[in-house]
Amino acid sequence: MRSSSASRFFVLLTSLCWLVLPPCSYARPVSPAPSPGEGGGIKEVIPDKYKERYLEWKNEFLSTEVGRGEWEQYEHGGRLTLTITISEDDRHGAGTSKYKWDDAGELVAATITLGSRINEGYPNPIYYPVMNALLPLTESYVVSDSVLAAAKIAHEFGHVKQATSVDGGLYRLQNQLMPVYNQILLGNGRNVRDPRLVELAQRMGGTPVEIWENREYWGEVNAMLFLRERITDQGEQKALCNRVRRSVELYAKDYSGRFEQVTQ
Repeated sequence: MRSSSASRFFVLLTSLCWLVLPPCSYARPVSPAPSPGEGGGIKEVIPDKYKERYLEWKNEFLSTEVGRGEWEQYEHGGRLTLTITISEDDRHGAGTSKYKWDDAGELVAATITLGSRINEGYPNPIYYPVMNALLPLTESYVVSDSVLAAAKIAHEFGHVKQATSVDGGLYRLQNQLMPVYNQILLGNGRNVRDPRLVELAQRMGGTPVEIWENREYWGEVNAMLFLRERITDQGEQKALCNRVRRSVELYAKDYSGRFEQVTQ
């Protein structure tokens, strides 16, 4: 049974504040910022006290072909400057923000902010069915905390990937109008039939809940691509996929198609 609109809205608001083995045999240093005028690349702004753990998480992500391919794409593949940083705020979560598009609608900047303890904490299954599925069931079904951290990094790379594939004007309009919609909704007794909200939803191409869940589920698909490659034990992989399917069936049935492609 899917949750009610009111409960889903409550989870949405809390989710907005949220924004889920052996070590790698190699290490990559934190890369310097691209030179002025160079254009594009990955800029890692990591405080010294977090560099050791960050490199562990990064190397876990890069231990897969999916992770390496996505990293190389943004490091050398275009005009987009992707900044990665770490913050004490929302220690167990992560978020992607500060999107910028050029006049032609091409994404040219984005920032991924990782919590200082993303190797801990499992988000709720409603919007994060993949990362929640990493929650240990038994002593025999436990993934390392660095895998959890890398899955959260993969989720954020999924947001960047999605932002590069949609119309920049619409994405910016949605970001501008979603807070307006939510403010009206909280002030009118949560009446979604309010003509003002109907008009805003038409302009945005959906309600904030619909827009938010669409974005989050694309992030989760990317996390699943990473985990499908990283977790090689067939029993653990099957258990993970089954848990993801159950959560998708309960909370994200309308999006089951995109998950089925990566949980076969």
